[in-house]
Amino acid sequence: MLKLLTITFIVLFLLAQKVIILPSVEAFTMSNANYVIEMGNLNSVAGKSTGPNNKLGITVGEIAPGLYSGTNFKVRAGFQYISSIIRFRFSISNTDINFGVLDPTSPVIRTNILTVSNGSAFGYSVTATESGQLRNPANGAIIPDTTCDAGNCTESTSAAWTSTLTFGFGYRCDNVTGTDCASGFSTSTFYKQFPDISKGESPQAVMSGANVGRNKQVQISYKANVSGTQAAGLYSNVITFVATPTF
Repeated sequence: MLKLLTITFIVLFLLAQKVIILPSVEAFTMSNANYVIEMGNLNSVAGKSTGPNNKLGITVGEIAPGLYSGTNFKVRAGFQYISSIIRFRFSISNTDINFGVLDPTSPVIRTNILTVSNGSAFGYSVTATESGQLRNPANGAIIPDTTCDAGNCTESTSAAWTSTLTFGFGYRCDNVTGTDCASGFSTSTFYKQFPDISKGESPQAVMSGANVGRNKQVQISYKANVSGTQAAGLYSNVITFVATPTF
């Protein structure tokens, strides 16, 4: 039997925003033979005004802010409209995945929940990587990333993993609320590898969405299965999730 296996998580947030700098505007007197228009200046205001009993958000100069929708589209127009909806938040229900003692040919599955609240007009994504394969530092033994039953699943391609004689470590994603799981998991037996940064593999999206919403949730299932020849010991690695809103 194998001793305890643990996975530790690192959670990162990346925030991006665009800053628009407007050129200066000068006043003009516009006239012809029939009229004279005198303009002293062009004023614009924006920001948040607060007092002991009030809070007021101000945006001036937008032509058509608001929500516009039809059969095949939805437009949320205006910085004030977008910024007032939802703040970006990301959380993980459990950051210590403990597989306990693994018995050969007896797969163990552990889960946690990723939750995203997103108000960005251009959506968001959550990517994942692993620090390396599950490793026992005492003797260098590893539990390899699964290649699934047919030997064809990778960090970017999912495949069926049902056989108790298929060994390794992998994950899958299932929607809890919303439909934000990455593609490739529509079949309940399909799994992928985590991208291995020690091998130079690129991060892969595990969750993404194009619409605003609160508390969108997915369940990540972590599966480990070992053979009878797997060396006993404590195996671990680090999974890193990076949540990024898009502006």
